[in-house]
Amino acid sequence: MNKHAVILFACGFEEVEALTVYDGLVRAGIKVTKLAVGGKLSVVSSHDVEIACDELVENYHGISDLVFIPGGMPGSTNIAQCWEANELIIKHAQDRLVAAICAAPSVVLGPLGLVRSGKATCFPGCEEYSPSVEFLSDGVVEDGNIITAKSVAYAWPLAFTLVERLLGKEAEEKLEKTVYWKK
Repeated sequence: MNKHAVILFACGFEEVEALTVYDGLVRAGIKVTKLAVGGKLSVVSSHDVEIACDELVENYHGISDLVFIPGGMPGSTNIAQCWEANELIIKHAQDRLVAAICAAPSVVLGPLGLVRSGKATCFPGCEEYSPSVEFLSDGVVEDGNIITAKSVAYAWPLAFTLVERLLGKEAEEKLEKTVYWKK
């Protein structure tokens, strides 16, 4: 069962959100392509962590099983302002998984019309970017093929949810055991 995901990286992204979900997907055996938004393969996070991406979003013409949008500011705004990133997200939202965390559900998905009132969550205070959407305070919210998470604290729960949706409950449980060490 070969699954493929893409993660959008734009300058100002939240590195813990992006890299936690990346790590969870890779540990589960999902191929992940890091797509750079902004014209350069090297992208710098909101806390000055530099990431080398695999490809520019404008050069990517594939279809993956998942598009993931990490939060962070101004990373979410940079993604929202990129035509190619929006086109990729809209294309995948038709019949593939799209996930976003923190600011990204309200800053990116809301203006694209991909989140519905009472069916999404975002970082508290970011609701103003999508004033017509009523966001929940839940940690992770699934609405069909659109999955949103509230904040950096929900990066692992989001990763578990995505692995379960892509590979099944057994794969999610296996990933969870590798991450949560218990005495």
